[in-house]
Amino acid sequence: MAQSGNQDAPAGEVAALRSRGAALRQAATLEGADPGPLLQAALTELDAALQALAEAAGQEPGDQPDGSAGAVHAERRLLHAVFQQVPVPLFLLGQDGSVRRANTAASELLGAGSGYPTGKLFTAFVDLPSRATVSTELAAALRTSETRQLRCGLLTKDGPADCTIIARPVTARGDTGQLIVLADPGPASAAAAGDGAAEAAAEPAGEPDGESAQIIRAMTGRLDLMTAAARILLENITYSEQVAVQQYARLLATELGAWVIIDVQRGQQLRRQMVAGPQTKQAEELAKAVAAIDPPAGSGPSQVHESGSAMLIAHAEDPTVLGTGPGGTPLLMALGSTSLMCVPLSDGERGYGVLTLAAQRGQGHFVMADVGLVEELGEHLALAIRIDRLYRQRTEVADALQASLLPRQVRQIPGTEVAAAHVPASTDAEVGADFYDVYPACDGWGIAIGDVCGRGEDAAAVSAAARHALRAFAHLDADPAAVLRNTNEIMLAEEFDGRFVTAVVAHLHWQDHALHVELGSAGHPAALLVRPDGRIRALDGGGLPLGIFADAEPGIQRFTLEPGELLFLFTDGLTSACAPDLVHFENRLQDELAALAGRPPAAVVSGVRELVLDFCQNTFRDDLTMVAMQASPSGP
Repeated sequence: MAQSGNQDAPAGEVAALRSRGAALRQAATLEGADPGPLLQAALTELDAALQALAEAAGQEPGDQPDGSAGAVHAERRLLHAVFQQVPVPLFLLGQDGSVRRANTAASELLGAGSGYPTGKLFTAFVDLPSRATVSTELAAALRTSETRQLRCGLLTKDGPADCTIIARPVTARGDTGQLIVLADPGPASAAAAGDGAAEAAAEPAGEPDGESAQIIRAMTGRLDLMTAAARILLENITYSEQVAVQQYARLLATELGAWVIIDVQRGQQLRRQMVAGPQTKQAEELAKAVAAIDPPAGSGPSQVHESGSAMLIAHAEDPTVLGTGPGGTPLLMALGSTSLMCVPLSDGERGYGVLTLAAQRGQGHFVMADVGLVEELGEHLALAIRIDRLYRQRTEVADALQASLLPRQVRQIPGTEVAAAHVPASTDAEVGADFYDVYPACDGWGIAIGDVCGRGEDAAAVSAAARHALRAFAHLDADPAAVLRNTNEIMLAEEFDGRFVTAVVAHLHWQDHALHVELGSAGHPAALLVRPDGRIRALDGGGLPLGIFADAEPGIQRFTLEPGELLFLFTDGLTSACAPDLVHFENRLQDELAALAGRPPAAVVSGVRELVLDFCQNTFRDDLTMVAMQASPSGP
């Protein structure tokens, strides 16, 4: 690019000018950008544009500074002799701005191994607001063969450090278009080093030395972070994946001092779920903007999700590694970050997304030790997501099974009023097995209520089979004894792992303006008859549960339900409801029903429900189901 005889140089220089000009415009919008150096860089690029135009028009670009071959060779010999031992950071750059060699002092300044900078763009080690300016000055040094000097932030192991950069064109090993760059940390770093030495000297005797203390603090901090992260996940298990992700991201952003981005797979695409950073209003607005942009294909998070392997970029050369914002500004630049890592959210079997950390402005770069910690944190979050989704899936199945056991609304029988209520157990997350139903039957109507031993999906499936069997047999033969016998045969034939069902089946029909009831019981709690004057009659009940013995006979009772009388059916969850003093509601049930006598079924059911909730302080060990029916004085 510096050779005036190269015919392709003008075209290449125009393209490079465009690239550097765009970088300068983006750098001007960043927080912390210094307008002085940016303006100087812009003027420098203007000079470059004029020179490129002159070369394109066939004019001479102007006289180059004199540099005899002897002086160049002398510099080469001097560079060869002192490059590695010189006590100042030196970088040898190629024409494309990449580092060909860095001396020992330069590697120590960056906090990296001796060969780490080699092959990377020098600007990858420059703080974001200064990158465009440095790129311009390096290009100007190559083009003009003049030494360029500027102040910029260099990314050291402890974060950005204000340095003086001096770039001088050199010829080495017969190559042209190379730069020797000196990075002078200046007196600030020396003062800081002196302060550190004084601080170390002031440590009390017997205390761990600086390095040991730092290791201990790091290990303690890691344990504290893992404990806090585990607490967040445990508190949110079976509660909300979204809440867990938000709290997790905010914790990591606070404790690790980094931007935290969590992307979760939804369907077949990686979706941005949460972005957390510094707790400032400006940072919150930036986090919202970044959270609105899903990771594009080819971005760092997408590559990690596809490969299942972590990615560490200690010094990001490509600012578009996270994608770009609506205005075309790379997200990494918008965040003010120069170092990031992405780890998969995986439980070892399945990937759920990606956890990305981007170093906040002013911090040092990430190292391999950081990857191990973040990988462990990512695995914990993945396990929490897995548990939450399994719980939600089981809950959906349980809700579907529960819906199959309970009608959407209570069906009304002509000439009567029917009300029902169901209260699930509060101490067990598994689906219960209570059921009830009101349905048309042969020559009348039927009411059924029942319960299956145990809880969970298996018990609910048995309960659903019993409910539908009772309903189906009632269409063929309304006799409750026949309905219960036939259902018992089904239960025995299916062999439901030894589960049995208790049930009460009622057949009702109007005759001569009287409601006749035939009640069949299979080991279920006896129904109660509540008269308007408050008298309570316990019906016979009896019989054996379904699904145990082939010759089990139900208990049968026939009676006429007089106008105003109320038939009250319930499961054992009502009578076994327990107060804190271990007294059961069974001891109070009849008294409470007597106090509610004369009221319509809906009021009776609602009243008993409120009473038992207050009695056991909203703590149920078993499901509670009630059905109440009252005959109308006027009949059907």
